[in-house]
Amino acid sequence: MSDIAHLDPSERDDHFLRRSFEVARRAMSHGNHPFGAILVDRSGNVLIEVENGYMPDHDGTAHAERLLATQACTTLSLEILGAATLYSSAEPCAMCAGAMYWAGIGRLVYALSEHRLRDITGNHPENPTLNLPCREVFASGQRSTEVVGPRLEDEAAALHDGVWTK
Repeated sequence: MSDIAHLDPSERDDHFLRRSFEVARRAMSHGNHPFGAILVDRSGNVLIEVENGYMPDHDGTAHAERLLATQACTTLSLEILGAATLYSSAEPCAMCAGAMYWAGIGRLVYALSEHRLRDITGNHPENPTLNLPCREVFASGQRSTEVVGPRLEDEAAALHDGVWTK
């Protein structure tokens, strides 16, 4: 936490987004798609880090944000979750936004937009991207979820270089 104490809120968001990029790179090194998510409490402590989990079972529901939300709501209190921020290397899809909502995570900061991700992946069978922004999913709920993004979109897009042409 001490290395981020001097950062303003925007710089802090960028710091943790870049950490989600590290998790996404780790996912690739484990044979998965380049997506990563981290959960940070209001004091700047990283509570959970999760890589995409598509492989080895080809589980299309094993998105990093969904896996993080499941772990978070089974291990942390609603009070902690409501004040926490999920940082994601890409905008959560409708499934992941729903999981975040149901887990009670109060804030999201994401890098790569769903629209730009779809432009990158095309019609790849392992990532049939939904054209449904997470803000629309959250807006349909009864609880407020703060959303910031896209941020650092070019850096996030670079994580996908060459991945979806295979």
